[in-house]
Amino acid sequence: MKLVVQVKLLSTAGQAAALAATLHACNEAADWVSRTAFERGVFGEYALRKLTYGELKARGLGAQAAQHVIKKVADAYATVRASIRAGNLTGTRRIKAESKPISFRRWAAQPFDDRCLSWRLDAQTVSIWTTAGRMKDVRFAGSPAQLETLRAHRQGESDLLFRDGMWFLIATCEIPEMPQFEPADWIGVDRGITNLATTSDLDNFQGRRLQRYRRWHASKRAELQARRTKSAARRLKKRSRREARHAAHVNHRIAKDIVAVAERTGRGIALEELHGIRDRVRPRRYQRATQSSWPFHQLEQHITYKARRAGVPVLLVDAHYTSQMCPRCKHTSRSNRPTRDWFSCRRCGLAGPADVVAAVNIRDRARRAWVLVNVPLPMAA
Repeated sequence: MKLVVQVKLLSTAGQAAALAATLHACNEAADWVSRTAFERGVFGEYALRKLTYGELKARGLGAQAAQHVIKKVADAYATVRASIRAGNLTGTRRIKAESKPISFRRWAAQPFDDRCLSWRLDAQTVSIWTTAGRMKDVRFAGSPAQLETLRAHRQGESDLLFRDGMWFLIATCEIPEMPQFEPADWIGVDRGITNLATTSDLDNFQGRRLQRYRRWHASKRAELQARRTKSAARRLKKRSRREARHAAHVNHRIAKDIVAVAERTGRGIALEELHGIRDRVRPRRYQRATQSSWPFHQLEQHITYKARRAGVPVLLVDAHYTSQMCPRCKHTSRSNRPTRDWFSCRRCGLAGPADVVAAVNIRDRARRAWVLVNVPLPMAA
């Protein structure tokens, strides 16, 4: 399983200037390669290499840097073509993507491999290629857990990134997965907006604080947008990234707690299949911002990868009517849920928090689905 570890470079003023010049040179070269690929209609990596490698070397790029620039351009066009085939780019967006070459920002990240970037984890320094020559003893900082992960599992490329006035290296790590155990039972997890996650064990992870945090950021964004200045635009981007990091942190904490309980009790985790839910519902105008910023997919990703590291099985089940069906008598009706927070079965009288009832239904569906998955195939007569 691939994970990334981000460390901060503690560069001096001279080192930062050399890194900036290198990033700008690589992205200017990528722009030129992209224009050449678009004009010639050549998008394969090896074909592009024949067309552009010599010129990149003449521009002062090293052999490995030139290879990575060509690969970055080829991968960008491959991503666009894959999006078109999958139907993610349609109409005006597709016409725009196909009508001009891909451009690269001056500060876009640049990949480095072990030939042009070497790590000294004990000394917490790196040696990195730049257009001004090899730059050694560039210090970096990271948490003890990050450094241990780098030391044990780092493999492949690392990306040089400049963000908010700071330099970062994002290293790829290949983490071994634990063998998946046979679950004794399942933990049902219902995801929502008011309550980000509710489990069949009655654990409730509320989203009110995150909603207040988002509303506060929305009011600040409105103030900055009204100014219409370059400074305001820079601050808007910075604020947007801060809000995204906070939401990711909240989801990491929820996922960590759920996976820890599942691992300790030998149970699997059952989630609703919510893909495409935004296309299936039409929220009111005042609900649109909340609906579009609901991070349910990110929470699913965090739970899934943490579960894979711990060997905990994860199962996606059908999400239809989980909050309207009685887990005892199976009566399903909208009237079973008189309010958003409360469930009351009209047939047998079972009552309780609606999110807990939904989590129990998800758990029961996982039990049935797992039995069907593990039934041995019948022997041929």
